[in-house]
Amino acid sequence: MKLQEYRSREILARHGVPVLDGEIATTADEARVAAERIGGPVVVKAQVLVGGRGKAGGVKLAETPDEAAARAGEILGMTIKGVTVRTVLVAAAADIAHEYYLGLILDRGGQAITIIASADGGVEIEETARTNPAAILRLPLHPLIGLQQHQVRRVAFFLGLPVELRKAFGTTLDGLYATFVDADADLAEVNPLVITADGRLVALDAKIVLDDSALFRHPDLEALRDLAEEEPSEVAAREAGINFIKLDGSIGCMVNGAGLAMTTMDLVKLAGGEPANFLDIGGGAKADRVAAAFRIILDDPNVRAILVNIFGGITRGDEVARGIVEARATLSRQVPMVVRIIGTNAAEAAEILLAARLITADSLDDAAAKAVAAARETQA
Repeated sequence: MKLQEYRSREILARHGVPVLDGEIATTADEARVAAERIGGPVVVKAQVLVGGRGKAGGVKLAETPDEAAARAGEILGMTIKGVTVRTVLVAAAADIAHEYYLGLILDRGGQAITIIASADGGVEIEETARTNPAAILRLPLHPLIGLQQHQVRRVAFFLGLPVELRKAFGTTLDGLYATFVDADADLAEVNPLVITADGRLVALDAKIVLDDSALFRHPDLEALRDLAEEEPSEVAAREAGINFIKLDGSIGCMVNGAGLAMTTMDLVKLAGGEPANFLDIGGGAKADRVAAAFRIILDDPNVRAILVNIFGGITRGDEVARGIVEARATLSRQVPMVVRIIGTNAAEAAEILLAARLITADSLDDAAAKAVAAARETQA
């Protein structure tokens, strides 16, 4: 779960990370009032959960409150990477002497929280990694010991920070680490972290990505979710208790079990198709749950066929087959459907599916090939 910049700034500030004054606005008049309260030059920044705001014209400087209102009027309502800007952050502008990148990520490969730091801030860290990897420090932290002061000093030395700012940097990195751990985050970054012309260390931009699986421990953070910017199908899936991620292909996938779902997607690609989603329906696929999954899949107009791959362990295959048939009858849009059910009562399931004139398959390779072929016929 991604947090908007202004939310991330608020959380970091609570943990001692220095940020400049700022207020959100949803209208040009609100932006003018915010600029008046802040005083002096401000920056007006689009609040959207996508990158590239600056390049798209979503970040603008303003010298006066009236100018802030004008800049907000230009930004509000604009579209950045398909997302409409509904809110702007009006924050005090800074006279920047130097920019740095500072972040913490959960490195699953290294099984550790890892500090990422670079003296080349203000640009996407991925671009720095591509063009100048030596400019990036990756420092894994011990999972039981956590951040130590010698590591803070190592990062400060790598960045080449002035001696007089080392203490302030320690406070900043300590606060970033505390935020990461307390919030169960996957990512917490400041880009840029700047030295201002008057010698202060300030976080100008902030980004926090939370671990969805840990949100049950953080109802306060869950409440910060911006549903207006989330994929509607993913919102519907979460409400239905279905694990779903939208992709760009034309083969809708409904599978029970995350590992089996990943395998199904791989075999769709091997057969020459592209999966339209990851969907793990979980156990006990009853008709109402199956119907919800189908509706979520078919909300994507790119879906031309659906591949259902169910392993019947505790779940009986014939019950799943009846659920599929009942659910399919409720759908407003029909596309070819290939169903593979193996395991408990698979033979009975096959009879039910054949009676309903659904396409069946004995193997997953066969099912993937049939789904890809059906999607191509539909597109033709």
